[in-house]
Amino acid sequence: MTAALAAAARVTAEPDGRGGTALPVLAGGGPFALRRTLGAGPGAHVVLIGSMAAPLGGDRLAVHVDVRPGAELRLTSAAATISLPGPESAHLEQRLTVGAGALLDWSPEPVIAAAGSHLVLTTRIELAVGARLRYREEQVLGRLHDWTRGTGPGRLTSRLTVRQAGRVILDQQTDLGPGAPGWDGPACLGGHRTVGQLLTVGLPAPAAPTEGDAALLALPGEGAALLTALAPDALVLRRLMAGQAP
Repeated sequence: MTAALAAAARVTAEPDGRGGTALPVLAGGGPFALRRTLGAGPGAHVVLIGSMAAPLGGDRLAVHVDVRPGAELRLTSAAATISLPGPESAHLEQRLTVGAGALLDWSPEPVIAAAGSHLVLTTRIELAVGARLRYREEQVLGRLHDWTRGTGPGRLTSRLTVRQAGRVILDQQTDLGPGAPGWDGPACLGGHRTVGQLLTVGLPAPAAPTEGDAALLALPGEGAALLTALAPDALVLRRLMAGQAP
């Protein structure tokens, strides 16, 4: 049996003194490799690359990002994160801190819960006064061949907590997949297989699509809005998240 893995990746972004953003800390860990890409603009762009199959059941992984005052960082991923089965639940913690006048654009590819897996995903975001945030989260229940083979999806338990200047502006939990009560009923996914959220703070609110299962909500924080969408597959979900008709 493969031993469970405990590892953390860390990114720190700060102004470089020349109008750009430096990365004094860019440290991969376990299955996470981090690469900076070159591009125009003052901000830094970091790509998270999976260097091994993970998270497996029993793994305890983390990604910690600190965007210091005045810095700008965009974080994406090279591929989806696939939760795989194991002897117990896998845990992934995302801890994101954004300083005053800083910008974090968090836009990784979806998290996919493969058949037999259970991923517990915990995201904590701390925003200073004047911090700007674009946070995209997409969750997919099961791979295509999980459904075609009749094995169904894995389970994905997720909690997202956002604080702005110490005040909680969003704290929610979802529990989807086999073992979660009512997850596929009309009060929850209603037959859909993907769910997504796009949270903006201090930036223009997302465009709400005129068709499809999506809703745009104003949050109690300063300049905060949340777009939530349900869709039958990842392609339709991405269109809804972009404000397009499915």
